[in-house]
Amino acid sequence: MSNAIRIHRHALSGHSHRVELFVSLAGIVHELVDVDLLAGEHTKEPFLSLNPFGQVPVIEDGRVTLADANAILTYLAKKYAPTWLPEDAEEAGEVQRFLSLAAGQISYGPAAARLINVFGADRHAETAKATAAWAFQRLDAHLDGRDWLVGNNPTIADVAIYSYTAHAPEGGISLEPYPNIRSWLSRVQNLKGFVPMQASKASLAA
Repeated sequence: MSNAIRIHRHALSGHSHRVELFVSLAGIVHELVDVDLLAGEHTKEPFLSLNPFGQVPVIEDGRVTLADANAILTYLAKKYAPTWLPEDAEEAGEVQRFLSLAAGQISYGPAAARLINVFGADRHAETAKATAAWAFQRLDAHLDGRDWLVGNNPTIADVAIYSYTAHAPEGGISLEPYPNIRSWLSRVQNLKGFVPMQASKASLAA
Protein backbone atom coordinates (compact mmCIF):
# COMPACT_ATOMS: atom_id res chain seq x y z
CA MET A 1 0.00 0.00 0.00
CA SER A 2 2.50 2.57 -1.20
CA ASN A 3 -0.10 5.37 -1.21
CA ALA A 4 -1.55 4.41 2.16
CA ILE A 5 -1.36 6.74 5.12
CA ARG A 6 0.74 5.13 7.85
CA ILE A 7 -0.82 5.43 11.29
CA HIS A 8 1.54 4.79 14.19
CA ARG A 9 -0.70 3.71 17.02
CA HIS A 10 -1.34 1.58 20.08
CA ALA A 11 -4.40 -0.66 20.07
CA LEU A 12 -5.58 0.46 23.53
CA SER A 13 -5.07 4.18 22.89
CA GLY A 14 -8.28 6.14 22.52
CA HIS A 15 -6.32 8.93 20.85
CA SER A 16 -5.11 6.44 18.26
CA HIS A 17 -8.60 5.04 17.85
CA ARG A 18 -9.95 8.48 16.92
CA VAL A 19 -7.73 8.45 13.85
CA GLU A 20 -8.33 4.78 13.04
CA LEU A 21 -12.07 5.31 13.29
CA PHE A 22 -12.04 8.37 11.09
CA VAL A 23 -9.98 6.89 8.25
CA SER A 24 -12.29 3.87 8.25
CA LEU A 25 -15.47 5.99 8.23
CA ALA A 26 -14.07 8.24 5.50
CA GLY A 27 -12.71 5.37 3.42
CA ILE A 28 -9.13 6.64 3.49
CA VAL A 29 -6.55 4.03 2.51
CA HIS A 30 -4.24 3.40 5.44
CA GLU A 31 -2.03 0.95 7.24
CA LEU A 32 -1.58 0.57 10.97
CA VAL A 33 1.87 0.50 12.55
CA ASP A 34 1.86 -0.73 16.14
CA VAL A 35 4.01 1.11 18.66
CA ASP A 36 4.88 -0.90 21.77
CA LEU A 37 4.26 1.62 24.54
CA LEU A 38 4.83 -0.90 27.30
CA ALA A 39 8.34 -1.55 25.96
CA GLY A 40 8.98 2.20 25.72
CA GLU A 41 9.24 2.23 21.94
CA HIS A 42 7.70 5.71 21.94
CA THR A 43 10.55 7.10 24.08
CA LYS A 44 13.39 6.41 21.68
CA GLU A 45 14.41 6.48 18.05
CA PRO A 46 13.18 6.03 15.43
CA PHE A 47 9.80 7.02 16.92
CA LEU A 48 11.07 10.28 18.43
CA SER A 49 12.03 11.46 14.97
CA LEU A 50 8.34 11.20 14.07
CA ASN A 51 7.10 12.88 17.25
CA PRO A 52 9.59 14.41 19.71
CA PHE A 53 6.79 14.49 22.32
CA GLY A 54 6.79 10.67 22.33
CA GLN A 55 3.06 10.22 21.93
CA VAL A 56 0.78 8.25 19.62
CA PRO A 57 -0.84 8.63 17.20
CA VAL A 58 1.40 9.91 14.43
CA ILE A 59 0.60 9.76 10.72
CA GLU A 60 2.85 9.76 7.70
CA ASP A 61 1.17 10.95 4.54
CA GLY A 62 3.80 11.24 1.85
CA ARG A 63 6.07 14.07 2.93
CA VAL A 64 3.74 15.09 5.76
CA THR A 65 4.33 13.78 9.27
CA LEU A 66 1.79 14.91 11.84
CA ALA A 67 1.13 14.12 15.50
CA ASP A 68 -1.79 14.88 17.87
CA ALA A 69 -5.09 13.10 17.27
CA ASN A 70 -7.25 16.20 16.88
CA ALA A 71 -4.76 17.90 14.58
CA ILE A 72 -4.68 14.74 12.49
CA LEU A 73 -8.49 14.63 12.29
CA THR A 74 -8.55 18.22 11.04
CA TYR A 75 -5.80 17.55 8.48
CA LEU A 76 -7.42 14.39 7.13
CA ALA A 77 -10.87 15.96 6.91
CA LYS A 78 -9.57 19.04 5.12
CA LYS A 79 -7.53 16.97 2.64
CA TYR A 80 -9.60 13.84 2.08
CA ALA A 81 -13.10 14.10 3.56
CA PRO A 82 -14.30 17.73 3.71
CA THR A 83 -17.90 16.82 4.53
CA TRP A 84 -16.67 15.86 8.01
CA LEU A 85 -15.51 19.42 8.76
CA PRO A 86 -18.20 22.06 8.06
CA GLU A 87 -17.25 25.17 6.11
CA ASP A 88 -19.96 27.21 7.81
CA ALA A 89 -18.20 29.49 10.30
CA GLU A 90 -20.60 28.82 13.18
CA GLU A 91 -20.54 25.04 12.76
CA ALA A 92 -16.75 25.01 12.26
CA GLY A 93 -16.44 26.89 15.53
CA GLU A 94 -18.71 24.34 17.24
CA VAL A 95 -16.55 21.50 15.95
CA GLN A 96 -13.50 23.21 17.41
CA ARG A 97 -15.28 23.56 20.73
CA PHE A 98 -15.75 19.79 20.89
CA LEU A 99 -12.16 19.15 19.86
CA SER A 100 -11.19 21.31 22.84
CA LEU A 101 -13.54 19.28 25.06
CA ALA A 102 -11.89 16.09 23.80
CA ALA A 103 -8.44 17.49 24.64
CA GLY A 104 -9.66 18.90 27.96
CA GLN A 105 -12.34 17.40 30.19
CA ILE A 106 -12.66 14.16 28.21
CA SER A 107 -8.91 13.63 28.45
CA TYR A 108 -8.74 14.55 32.14
CA GLY A 109 -12.01 12.78 32.96
CA PRO A 110 -12.95 9.42 31.41
CA ALA A 111 -9.61 8.96 29.65
CA ALA A 112 -7.68 9.56 32.87
CA ALA A 113 -9.98 7.27 34.87
CA ARG A 114 -9.39 4.54 32.27
CA LEU A 115 -5.61 5.07 32.49
CA ILE A 116 -5.82 4.50 36.24
CA ASN A 117 -7.93 1.33 35.93
CA VAL A 118 -6.28 -0.22 32.89
CA PHE A 119 -2.67 0.90 33.15
CA GLY A 120 -2.29 1.77 36.83
CA ALA A 121 -1.49 5.40 36.07
CA ASP A 122 -0.51 7.58 39.03
CA ARG A 123 -3.48 9.95 38.93
CA HIS A 124 -6.29 10.97 41.27
CA ALA A 125 -9.24 8.71 40.49
CA GLU A 126 -11.91 10.78 42.22
CA THR A 127 -10.86 13.94 40.39
CA ALA A 128 -11.00 12.07 37.09
CA LYS A 129 -14.46 10.72 37.84
CA ALA A 130 -15.74 14.14 38.91
CA THR A 131 -14.37 15.67 35.71
CA ALA A 132 -16.05 12.92 33.67
CA ALA A 133 -19.37 13.54 35.40
CA TRP A 134 -19.10 17.28 34.70
CA ALA A 135 -18.41 16.64 31.02
CA PHE A 136 -20.99 13.90 30.54
CA GLN A 137 -23.79 15.88 32.20
CA ARG A 138 -23.24 18.71 29.74
CA LEU A 139 -22.71 16.41 26.79
CA ASP A 140 -25.94 14.54 27.55
CA ALA A 141 -27.86 17.82 27.81
CA HIS A 142 -26.36 19.04 24.53
CA LEU A 143 -27.46 15.84 22.76
CA ASP A 144 -31.06 16.17 23.91
CA GLY A 145 -33.04 16.32 20.65
CA ARG A 146 -29.91 16.02 18.49
CA ASP A 147 -28.53 13.16 16.46
CA TRP A 148 -25.01 14.56 16.20
CA LEU A 149 -22.85 16.97 18.16
CA VAL A 150 -22.75 19.61 15.42
CA GLY A 151 -25.31 20.16 12.68
CA ASN A 152 -27.34 17.42 11.05
CA ASN A 153 -24.52 15.08 10.05
CA PRO A 154 -21.58 13.41 11.78
CA THR A 155 -18.38 15.44 11.92
CA ILE A 156 -14.90 15.00 13.34
CA ALA A 157 -16.38 16.32 16.59
CA ASP A 158 -18.28 13.05 16.99
CA VAL A 159 -15.15 11.06 16.19
CA ALA A 160 -13.03 13.01 18.68
CA ILE A 161 -15.48 12.53 21.54
CA TYR A 162 -16.51 8.94 20.81
CA SER A 163 -13.58 6.72 21.84
CA TYR A 164 -13.03 7.64 25.48
CA THR A 165 -16.74 8.21 26.04
CA ALA A 166 -17.63 4.74 24.77
CA HIS A 167 -14.92 3.19 26.93
CA ALA A 168 -15.66 5.22 30.06
CA PRO A 169 -16.89 2.07 31.88
CA GLU A 170 -13.32 0.75 31.72
CA GLY A 171 -12.48 3.59 34.08
CA GLY A 172 -15.30 2.69 36.42
CA ILE A 173 -17.64 5.36 35.03
CA SER A 174 -21.17 4.21 34.23
CA LEU A 175 -22.99 5.61 31.22
CA GLU A 176 -26.39 4.57 32.57
CA PRO A 177 -27.26 8.11 33.79
CA TYR A 178 -26.77 9.50 30.28
CA PRO A 179 -29.44 8.18 27.87
CA ASN A 180 -28.72 10.76 25.17
CA ILE A 181 -25.03 9.86 25.17
CA ARG A 182 -25.85 6.16 24.91
CA SER A 183 -28.19 6.76 21.96
CA TRP A 184 -25.53 8.88 20.26
CA LEU A 185 -22.89 6.19 20.79
CA SER A 186 -25.21 3.71 19.06
CA ARG A 187 -25.60 6.05 16.10
CA VAL A 188 -21.84 6.35 15.74
CA GLN A 189 -21.49 2.57 15.95
CA ASN A 190 -24.08 2.14 13.19
CA LEU A 191 -22.18 4.33 10.73
CA LYS A 192 -20.83 2.54 7.67
CA GLY A 193 -17.15 1.83 8.20
CA PHE A 194 -17.29 1.93 12.01
CA VAL A 195 -14.46 0.05 13.71
CA PRO A 196 -14.44 -0.50 17.48
CA MET A 197 -11.56 0.19 19.78
CA GLN A 198 -10.04 -2.88 21.37
CA ALA A 199 -11.53 -3.40 24.82
CA SER A 200 -9.26 -3.85 27.80
CA LYS A 201 -9.67 -6.46 30.51
CA ALA A 202 -11.23 -3.73 32.65
CA SER A 203 -14.28 -3.79 30.39
CA LEU A 204 -15.25 -7.16 31.85
CA ALA A 205 -15.99 -5.45 35.16
CA ALA A 206 -18.00 -2.61 33.59
